[in-house]
Amino acid sequence: MTYTPKSSPPPPGPGLPVLPAVPAQVAPAPPTGPGAHTPAPSSPPTGPRRTAFAEGVDQLRSAATTEPGRLRVIGALLALLVLAFGAVTAWQMTDRAAAADDVLTRSQPLSSDAADIYRSLADANTAASSGFLAGGQESAATRDRYERDIRTAAEKLVNAAANADPDSPSTRTIAKLNRLLPEYKGLVERARTYNRQGFPVGGAYLRYANEKMQRQMLPAAQDLYTKENQRLAADYAAATPYPWAAIALGLAALAALAWAQHRTYRRTNRVLNHGLVAATATATVVLLWLVVGHTLARAGLNDSFDHGVRSLNVLHDARIASLKARGNENLTLVARGAETKKVGDETYDAYDYDFGRDIKALATHLAAAGKLADDSAGERPLTAALGNMQEWQKRHGAAREQDENGNYQQALDRVIGAKGATGECFDSVDENLRTALAHEETEFKRAAGDGRDALTGMPAGAAVLAVLGAAGAVVGIGRRLSEYR
Repeated sequence: MTYTPKSSPPPPGPGLPVLPAVPAQVAPAPPTGPGAHTPAPSSPPTGPRRTAFAEGVDQLRSAATTEPGRLRVIGALLALLVLAFGAVTAWQMTDRAAAADDVLTRSQPLSSDAADIYRSLADANTAASSGFLAGGQESAATRDRYERDIRTAAEKLVNAAANADPDSPSTRTIAKLNRLLPEYKGLVERARTYNRQGFPVGGAYLRYANEKMQRQMLPAAQDLYTKENQRLAADYAAATPYPWAAIALGLAALAALAWAQHRTYRRTNRVLNHGLVAATATATVVLLWLVVGHTLARAGLNDSFDHGVRSLNVLHDARIASLKARGNENLTLVARGAETKKVGDETYDAYDYDFGRDIKALATHLAAAGKLADDSAGERPLTAALGNMQEWQKRHGAAREQDENGNYQQALDRVIGAKGATGECFDSVDENLRTALAHEETEFKRAAGDGRDALTGMPAGAAVLAVLGAAGAVVGIGRRLSEYR
């Protein structure tokens, strides 16, 4: 028997080739000694690092695969939607409430102030011509009226300047009027002084003062009145549109809350979830408050415009037309034919021609104001003013006939006399228009005040209710989550 050691390979079997032995490879030893470098071990390659948002999305997607995770997502979305509804409602209604308040307390009063500036200037011009015609017999009432008109115009200009934006066109117009007013007053004083001394040059100074008033001051006052009316219209445009963004968010919030409650009912067979019901109730209250409150505010503001602002504008125009007519009537006697106007083949006294044009404008404005008047209190003064205007035309015709026949004193008595003069008709027209303006001003304030008051408290109330609704949604979802613990 032959003995074979375990370390020796087995003998080859029959028919198998004998393979040569392969020497084992030994890894080289790491270098040692001074200056030797040991390579750092290599790390496995890594991809680009993910953002926190991507990781959050993955976590949210992973959480949404379970019912508690889905409930958390639903609760968060419901709370955000209700809060967004409340925030947008508060934002939009704050803007509309501010615009409605501006309509009542700022824009319309400034528009009326601009109209008063025009009226005061025109009336001062009329009083100046009336005083000039009276000469040395100018009454204290006429003088006081002129001074009061100048003082009123100056005060209204100060108020308008205080409420106008520094770089606005209105500010430049106000500055122009402030510069022209003392110039005009100086010309009138010179005319009055020369007239009392019997110098004919006084009439020239008065005509120059009237030219400055008609060509520079009144157009500037009209421009200011137009700009303030544009500002008033802009405030109406900001206050009356429906808040569609808030309404859409409110409907979306109610739909989402209804879906969440239906989902809860289908999974638990429970009819009510107190938290979600509370959130639905608060969202419904806010939406109803928003729609009903703004509808009432819109109705009040529209009523204040249709039966307040429009009537006031027409009445202001009528009063201005009557003042211009009276001023031209007086200047017809002051000029004594020195100013003429040719229309076609006919030549007319310039001031008398303008008087006829102003009377026609007055009749047109009175007719328009009568159509806008919606009660007897507004109609009565307009009917009286129309009758006064017709009588004025008759008396003016008689005065012109006397003047054309060379009876200047008789014509003067029919214009500025104590009784039966055209001045009585003008004063009656002006007084009736003042009464109508006061009535329409009251109507405007009532309607605009109702519109503004309908929005009172809505922005703050919507914000508070939205927070309560969001809290209700979170509590309602929290009750469902507690069932999984």
